[in-house]
Order: sequence, then structure tokens, then C-alpha cells
Amino acid sequence: MVDPGGRRRTGVSGRHVSLAGRTLFITGASRGIGLAIGLRAARDGANVVVAAKTDTPHPKLEGTIHTAAARIEAAGGHALPIACDVRDEAQIEAAIAACVARFGGLDILVNNASAIGLTGTEATPSKRYDLMQQVNARGTFLCCKHAIPHLRRSDHAHILMLSPPPTLDPRWYAPHVAYTLAKMGMSLIALGLAEELRPDGIAVNALWPRTTIATAAVANLLGGPEMMRRSRTPDIVADAAHVVLSGNATGRFFIDEDVLAGRDLGPYAVERGMTLETDLFV
Repeated sequence: MVDPGGRRRTGVSGRHVSLAGRTLFITGASRGIGLAIGLRAARDGANVVVAAKTDTPHPKLEGTIHTAAARIEAAGGHALPIACDVRDEAQIEAAIAACVARFGGLDILVNNASAIGLTGTEATPSKRYDLMQQVNARGTFLCCKHAIPHLRRSDHAHILMLSPPPTLDPRWYAPHVAYTLAKMGMSLIALGLAEELRPDGIAVNALWPRTTIATAAVANLLGGPEMMRRSRTPDIVADAAHVVLSGNATGRFFIDEDVLAGRDLGPYAVERGMTLETDLFV
């Protein structure tokens, strides 16, 4: 875990509360890490808005907003599936309005939706560059913008970005400038909003995994089955997010392992005994 000054920190101290009755708006929550965070909150009895693009079954990707909502309900939460493309500001506004109308408010925004493309500059189509900026940085910014008025009314308000600690290390830019810019954009929004919203009592943090996580992105873009075997499950990020979101820290860039310091991390491995693959940016 790293603070904005670059100092290494571990653990999450301070007050912690249950997420029972709290309302979470999670982007990209139809599968993977977003869904795992929703399921963990549901075990507390939280309300979870599943805001994602997949409204009908996808030929290559598992899950829809409706299957995710059903799983969240089965886990003990209350779910509201909403088809929402974070590139479209009108859809964001409508989704947040629907969230507040259904659950009476908003306590937590999780900016999980992200687009990826690990190509060098000449091999990156402008369409892919635009997609990554529109989803990662712009989408995150707009979700925050429209959530803030409602978060101010909460007595336990949080914004969480699924993005890495900010860095200027060239080794993370050289192989895929476009993607790194888009992810660092999310992190810089967290950095700025943490201070902007501190007087309002809205906590803003970022969370990133130490290792690769077994998601569709890893399966389809980062190495396939072998990389999946060397990854951890989304549950480790979900459990770390739960710790952060139930606490009161702000302005921090957390690494999942650090948040869960002292726990046995073995059960999170997709395949025990495999050497884990370190994720990007750490």
C-alpha cells in the first residue's frame, strides 16, 4: 500500500462498520472483480446496483447484469441491474437516479469498469485508444461527478477506484502508453478527489491487486489458461475492497495483499502450488 507521497504503508486502521443496508453502485459488475465486490457486500446485506453493459448473454463473456443480480440476491443482498455504458453521460445520470429512487440514497461508488489494450503506440488503433480513455478515465470522472451530490448525504460515503498507485516509472509506459495513461487517469482522479472531497467527509481510495486475477481480461488478453492458473481469484480483491469500504481511510492507494496482511492468502490461488504472476504496475 502506498500513500500519495510514495511511502510504503500496510494494513487498514481506524473505524470499521458493516455494509448492511448500505447502497453500492458498482460499474462493470456483471462479472469478475466487480461482481465479486458486489457478492461480498451482499453477504453483509447491502444494496448493490449492478451497472454494466451486458444486458443479454455475450457469446464470449460469462454473465449479464441479470445473472449477477440474481447471485447478489442469493448471497443475501438486494440488487438492481441497470444496463449502463459509462461512455454515455446520460446513461450514467439515469442509472444513478434509478439507484437513488430504488434504495433511497447512495453510500458507495466503485469504479471498476475498465477497457484494456496492451499494445505499443504504432499498434494501437485510435478507436482502442479512445475506448480506454472514455471508459477508464472519462467514465470514472463522470460517475464520480454525478454520484457526489448523493454521497454527500451519506454518513459513510466512499468512492473506490480499481486502479494502481500512480507512477512515473517509464517501464510501465513504454510497452503500452495508451493503456497506462488510461489507468493512471483513474488513479489521478482518486488522488485529486480525495482532497477535494475531504471536507465533505467522502472517502476516496484506490485498490489494485499484487498478482494477476482470474478474469476474462487475463484469460483473453494476458496469457490464457496458463496465466489463469498462476493467478488469484477475484475474491481476494473483493475481500480487500470490503475492508477498505467498511473503514474510514481516505487518499490511499491500497494493494490487496497489504490490506489483508495477516490472513492466509493461500485459498485465493486458482491453483495451489503455482508460482503467482505479478500484476502490472506493482
